[in-house]
Amino acid sequence: MAKQVRIGDLNAHLAEPEGGSSGGMLLLPMIDGIGARVRTFAEDIANAGVTTLCWDVFHGASSDTHAHEDLFGMLAQLDDATAIGEQRALLEYMFGELGLRKVGVIGYCLGGRFALLLGAADQRVANVIAYHPTVPSEPAPNHSLDPFAEARRIGAPAMVHYPGQDTLVPRESFERLREGLESRAEADTITHLYPLAEHGFSNNTRHENPVNLVAYERSWPQTLEFIKQTVL
Repeated sequence: MAKQVRIGDLNAHLAEPEGGSSGGMLLLPMIDGIGARVRTFAEDIANAGVTTLCWDVFHGASSDTHAHEDLFGMLAQLDDATAIGEQRALLEYMFGELGLRKVGVIGYCLGGRFALLLGAADQRVANVIAYHPTVPSEPAPNHSLDPFAEARRIGAPAMVHYPGQDTLVPRESFERLREGLESRAEADTITHLYPLAEHGFSNNTRHENPVNLVAYERSWPQTLEFIKQTVL
């Protein structure tokens, strides 16, 4: 079952499995916002038995209603502290109103970066999953938090999916992120490298290139299993 919910002054998309669940995932979208592809991700996770709540990154705007150029303009105005505050409010709703015992976080592209930042900011999260996180070597002007430094503070098991042909995030950035995650003494780190895949390979708009489709089809069952192992 999927529906839109209101949490304070925030909107969110909620997908719940039949019969409910004890575990949940906070889903942090890519540039699409809560567009059709992101809702499909949420439905897939809910069908695996895990309640999923999607952050409305652009407060109502998404690829369903806006051109990507407009969404990129909104992204340039996004403030790290404000975004993390909104995500923590959604976590409170999941633990409180929804009564979930364990909640993890999964993010894609820009949401992948925020998944890493939230995992460091809130030690309650049960896992951190970052699909092709947008963590370039030089931060954007509106970025105030360093994901490479913050990754070392994540207390939960982490999984990262990195495409080897990512033109936004060079290989050395991935290696730097992996080094930070693997420096943690008590939390598991799982990293996947897809040498021929491109940035955003999980988005079906990139599946005209068959290597992106193959990478996604290989990654997704492992991701769902990791989710179930860590929140259920």
